[in-house]
Amino acid sequence: MTDQGILNRPIGRSGIKASAVGLGTWAIGGWMWGGTDEKQSIDAIRASVDAGISLIDTAPAYGMGLAETIVGKAIAGQRDKVVLVSKCGLVWHVGEGTYFFEQAGKPVHRYLGPSSIRYEVEQSLRRLGTDYIDHYVTHWQDGTTPIAETVGELLRLKDEGKIRSIGASNVSEADLGAYLATGALDAIQEEYSMVKRDIETSFVPTCLDNGVSILSYSSLALGLLSGKIGPDRVFADDDQRHGNPRFSLGNRKKVARLMDVIRPIADQHQASVAQVVIAWTLAQPGITFSLCGARDPTQAIENAGAARLRLTEHEVSAITAGIRDHLVELDR
Repeated sequence: MTDQGILNRPIGRSGIKASAVGLGTWAIGGWMWGGTDEKQSIDAIRASVDAGISLIDTAPAYGMGLAETIVGKAIAGQRDKVVLVSKCGLVWHVGEGTYFFEQAGKPVHRYLGPSSIRYEVEQSLRRLGTDYIDHYVTHWQDGTTPIAETVGELLRLKDEGKIRSIGASNVSEADLGAYLATGALDAIQEEYSMVKRDIETSFVPTCLDNGVSILSYSSLALGLLSGKIGPDRVFADDDQRHGNPRFSLGNRKKVARLMDVIRPIADQHQASVAQVVIAWTLAQPGITFSLCGARDPTQAIENAGAARLRLTEHEVSAITAGIRDHLVELDR
């Protein structure tokens, strides 16, 4: 493995730079992941920072504040080493907007009204133990509030120093156009992986043309591409992968054949399959950051190592050909 340090990349035109590999904390929140171990999670976050990862992505909806609280405890005393990403727009303190789902017996709505955003940011700052969030993202879009109105409040929060840059997640092409029209958008956060590449022909060209960064989430497809989930894996009933068509036996067999393509490349670099998958993701045009979950220090250190891995053009092409050969018919 080539050790060239943790690669830092810009968040749009904000002037903020962060590690290309980021730590995603959805699993740390426990919800839809079969619970969480707070001490192990704190250790994972601290191991990530020690390994050079600065970008930490969280959200109030990850365990209804639990992930943010754990992140806050983990980064206490080392806030200056971290580029914090959090989100707004999935709310349970009001019933406005559009009903989305239920968590812990409470209805959660998509809502991005100005007063709600202001309430959310104050709650996040308290849980995270900080007075500013580096990158603040609208988590899911709210069709009941004009985007210009939402961005207006985000700009006020930015002027007040409570947030430093503005992002949007889970957008449509129309949403992206509306955010771009405000001139305030620094980055979008979207699902992207070897098994979900649709943004390559939709969002990527637009973002490249407008200087907007892309934070890809689910780079390992909820672990499907980690090289650790074989055809025999059984998932608990409260694990979101249980019954998920993407984790069907047929799909896992197809992924296993792709792993046979990737494994020799990983061996050549003395790297893991997961590290090669992350490195391939970061080598794709327009993909600025790769957010990867880790629930223990070993996973965190492994993910960080992917930022130091430089695949050759030939290796990237060989992997892309393997994806085309083995995953094109993947069940959704």
